[in-house]
Amino acid sequence: MRTIFLILMLLTTVAATSQNPDELTLSEAVRFALENKSEARKARLDTENAEYQIQEVRSRALPQISANGNLTYNPILQLNAIDVGAFSGGASNVQLVPLGQDWSAVGGVTLNQAIFDQAVFTGLRAAKTTREFYRINQQLTEEQVIERVANSYYEVYIQREQLAVMDSTYANTSRVLEVIRGQYENGLAKEIDLDRIRVNLSNIDTQRQQLRNAVQLAENALTFYMGMPLETPIVLPETEFEISPEILSDDQEVTRRLEYQVLSTQTKLLELERTSIRAAYYPTLSFSAGYNYIAQGPNFPLGATAKDNVYWSDFSTLSLNLNIPIFNGIGTRTRVHMANIR
Repeated sequence: MRTIFLILMLLTTVAATSQNPDELTLSEAVRFALENKSEARKARLDTENAEYQIQEVRSRALPQISANGNLTYNPILQLNAIDVGAFSGGASNVQLVPLGQDWSAVGGVTLNQAIFDQAVFTGLRAAKTTREFYRINQQLTEEQVIERVANSYYEVYIQREQLAVMDSTYANTSRVLEVIRGQYENGLAKEIDLDRIRVNLSNIDTQRQQLRNAVQLAENALTFYMGMPLETPIVLPETEFEISPEILSDDQEVTRRLEYQVLSTQTKLLELERTSIRAAYYPTLSFSAGYNYIAQGPNFPLGATAKDNVYWSDFSTLSLNLNIPIFNGIGTRTRVHMANIR
C-alpha cells in the first residue's frame, strides 16, 4: 500500500502553476481512468454481477411453482386381458377390454420446496463470499489503475524535464561553439577544438531526439492506461510535486493489503467449493404438492361437458421426498480430491 499512499499524496499535493481548462491534471487523469479503463469497468460489473449470483442461489431455497398441461389423443387404445369370470365367481372368462378414452386433457399446478439440501446452504455461503471477493478485487483493480496512471503521468514529467535540461545543454553548447569558432577565426583556438565541440553538439542533438521520442512514448502510455484513444492530444500543466518522507514508511500489516485479502478470499471460496462437493454425501429432503384437473372422453375434451360424454374430475398429490446417496462410482470422492489440490 506504500505505492498507493504515495499516489494519494501526489493527488493532494500537486500544485498547478497554470489554470488552463484544456490541461489534464493528475486527479482528472485518475478519475477518467476509473470511469473508462476496461479493467476498472469490468471489476465494477463483476461486483454487480455477484449480487445476481446471490439471488440465483437464494432462489434454489425458495418454493418452485410451475403450471403444466397435456392433451392426448389415443387413436388405438391398449387392450387389457381381464378375467370377467373372476368378478362373478364363475368359470374363467378372459376378455380383451380397452381401458382409457380416446381423448384426455390434464392441467394443473405443481409446487416443490427444498427442506434440507446441504448444497443449497453451502451455495448461499459461497455466493456471499464471492460478493466479498469481487468487492475486494474491485478495490485492488482500482488501486492498480491509479498506480499505473500516476506512474505514467509522473514519467511524462520526468521525460519532459530531461528534455528541457538537454535543450538547455544544447543551447549552451551552441553558444560555446560560436565562441570557439570566433577564437578559431582569430587564431586563438585550434581546429580540433572546434571539431570537438561540433561532435559534442551533434551527440547532444541526437540525445534530444531520443528524449523527444521518450516523451511521446510516455504520453502514449498515459493515454493507454487512462483508457483514452492514443491519438487524443493531451496537455499537462506545469506542476510541482511534493513528497513527504513519512508516507514512504512500509510498516503496514500484510493482512491489510488488498492482495492478501484477495488471496485469502479465494482460499475461502475453494474451501466452500470443496464443502459443496461433499454435500453430495448428504441426504436431501423436499416437499412437493400438485393439483390437477383431468378430462376424459371419446370426443375432443376442451370445451366439452358430460353431455358430450366428456367427464371432468380433479385430483391432488402431496409427497415428502427423501433421497439418500449410497454409491455413485467414487465420483464425489474424486472431485473432493481435485478440490483439495486446488
